[in-house]
Amino acid sequence: MDIFLLSNGKLPGNSTWLGYALPRIHSMIERRKVTRALLIPYAILRGSHDERANELTSALGIDVKSIEQFADPVQAIEQAECILISGGNTWQLNQCLHQYNLIVPIQRAIRERQVPYIGWSAGCNVATPSIRTTNDMPVSNTVVMPSLGLFPLQINPHYIDGHLSGHMGETRDERLAEFCIINPTERVVALREGSGLQIEGNKLSYFSAKQQGFKLFQHNQVFDEQFDTHALAKYVPFECQ
Repeated sequence: MDIFLLSNGKLPGNSTWLGYALPRIHSMIERRKVTRALLIPYAILRGSHDERANELTSALGIDVKSIEQFADPVQAIEQAECILISGGNTWQLNQCLHQYNLIVPIQRAIRERQVPYIGWSAGCNVATPSIRTTNDMPVSNTVVMPSLGLFPLQINPHYIDGHLSGHMGETRDERLAEFCIINPTERVVALREGSGLQIEGNKLSYFSAKQQGFKLFQHNQVFDEQFDTHALAKYVPFECQ
């Protein structure tokens, strides 16, 4: 199994998509001999889906096509060598995955055919059991439906632990603590910008372009971990099948 769950698609000062994760991704592409990838761009509400596919073609060095270029999206998943799910609005993305009946085909592609998965921001959110820890507004009238469940814990991408002067709303830490009060048996991994998780075979590792750590929230507890590629594994009841 090869899975990349990334907090964001770009970092300030680097216009290349997935730039901070490219060494790891390129290594996977070479190891798996991937020549083409399927982009699921439903989260993108501002911008061209085909243009994003072209930009990813340049970044990854393989042919990337949007799923919207195919007459049958389920068949496109079944024939994919690699699946990319972009950032954008998580609510819209998850709704479309259900609307087009793609949840099970994606799960089967990754678990049964071992198709690599790369998801950033919204694409990271939908890889977890649900999208309840997204930062996005529910722009469409949708219920909270299950997502892909490729990773057993909730994730909060784009995590920031700062507090803006004059801002009287809840901080991100407070919102995540509230989630854990309502869901005391669940854990949330908070990923700062430029960080991500990589699952290769049976190995889970954490990486950060800025050498920053992550936070893990659970009921009445917060673990603020320093940068350590193996630190997350002790919190995750995860075995790749």
